[in-house]
Amino acid sequence: MPNPAGTPGSFPEDKSVSGQRLPVGDLPGWRQVFAGDFTHGDVPVGEFPGAAYRGKWSAGYADGTPDTAGQVSGGKSGYYPTKVLSVRNGVLDWYLHSENGISMGAAPAPVIANTSSRPHRPNSQLYGRYSVRFKADSLRGFKTAWLMWPDSGIWPRDGELDYPEGDLAGPFFGAVHRSGSPHNTYDVIPSHALFTSWHTATTEWIPGRVTFLLDGKRLGTLRTGIPNKPMHYILQTESCLTGCPLPGTAGHVQVAWVAIWSRI
Repeated sequence: MPNPAGTPGSFPEDKSVSGQRLPVGDLPGWRQVFAGDFTHGDVPVGEFPGAAYRGKWSAGYADGTPDTAGQVSGGKSGYYPTKVLSVRNGVLDWYLHSENGISMGAAPAPVIANTSSRPHRPNSQLYGRYSVRFKADSLRGFKTAWLMWPDSGIWPRDGELDYPEGDLAGPFFGAVHRSGSPHNTYDVIPSHALFTSWHTATTEWIPGRVTFLLDGKRLGTLRTGIPNKPMHYILQTESCLTGCPLPGTAGHVQVAWVAIWSRI
């Protein structure tokens, strides 16, 4: 299929809620395997993905699953999709907040055609191009780490890719956690962009190279320790890694669409 955006680095503009509609179609060197937006009706908190989105989305980790900080330190933070996720006004919405001293996030994931050797991973592939259109309130203590995580679960040996990552009160960045290392060694490409405006973050992962793009323009490329095993994509949104949010901190993360391609 032709690329309706015109070039690999551009996206079609329109009057949708985010100002940029979902790109549909193959790109040079890439075959589209997933294209999902949230224009098929609202889903209340506690019912995501609901009938409208069940074929393309999973709510991810179950309520009460510790997030990264909770796993590391046993802190009072975790994933609670039934208290956080909904679809409203054409976007997937995270209502980030705390209840009873527990700060709550969620980690939904798209369901894509499986191209890996791990059939139990419905969103896994080896190499790929991932684009997400997003915006968030400035919420210190909450963060995104939207990532590709190794199917093997062997970390840090098999690496990790994150973009956008960062505390919601500051700028976000892209990161490659190097594969082949017994230690958590990583490289970062900063963006200096804030979550409070709509942005499109794209990760292009090919053998020996990861390139991060911001709003269609190349942000930077990393070539050291690039993961070379199948990975699965998760919109991991959590807290307490940069200091926990204050008890009254509450607000929203929004995603208008996600598009994913496999390498041809």
